[in-house]
Amino acid sequence: MGEMEERAPDPLSMRVSHADREQVAEVLRVAAGEGRLDLDELEERLDLTWAAKTYADLVPITHDLQPAVEPRPQVPSPRPASAPHHVPEHLSSRSIMGECKRQGVWRVPAQHTAFALMGSVLIDLREAVLESHETRIQASAVMGEVKVVVPAHVHVVVDGTPVMGDYGQGKDKVPAALGPDSPVVRVQGVAVMGSVQVQRLPPPGTPKKYLGTY
Repeated sequence: MGEMEERAPDPLSMRVSHADREQVAEVLRVAAGEGRLDLDELEERLDLTWAAKTYADLVPITHDLQPAVEPRPQVPSPRPASAPHHVPEHLSSRSIMGECKRQGVWRVPAQHTAFALMGSVLIDLREAVLESHETRIQASAVMGEVKVVVPAHVHVVVDGTPVMGDYGQGKDKVPAALGPDSPVVRVQGVAVMGSVQVQRLPPPGTPKKYLGTY
């Protein structure tokens, strides 16, 4: 009898969590609010979402609902000491076969969720206003990419699980400048045949010739 060839597990066959279902449900609610789904379609797809067992069950539910790419806000200078009321706050960042970017000045709550399913998410904290001394980012990617960019003064703790993927902290492009009062950002989650990367970068607008000097 010949040896059986060992196969790598199919990431689409992996079991989804309640948080994964909630991410897809939110995409459906937004689509309905924009008029891309009527109420009957919304109810039908929500039923399928809550009944989903694997990622393969979730993918078809949103295959025709490409999320719009958010425009990059203009970066004011200098960074405000506190966030005005008009600065937007985002509880989550999601991308399903699309692209989501959080850049410029925005308010980051103590808990933020980032999820990419065959898409990309950028979380840029260099000019963001952290509402808590310790921020927890639940970042997961399934055949997609989540990138978290932090400034020099932020202390980062990365604790994720790669499954045939990559989860970690990349090479810093600016030396860390940490002190006892440095805010803490904890990045946790899973990367299934995808990538979750954290990188420390200099302020926006820094000339490229300085990025490789560290």
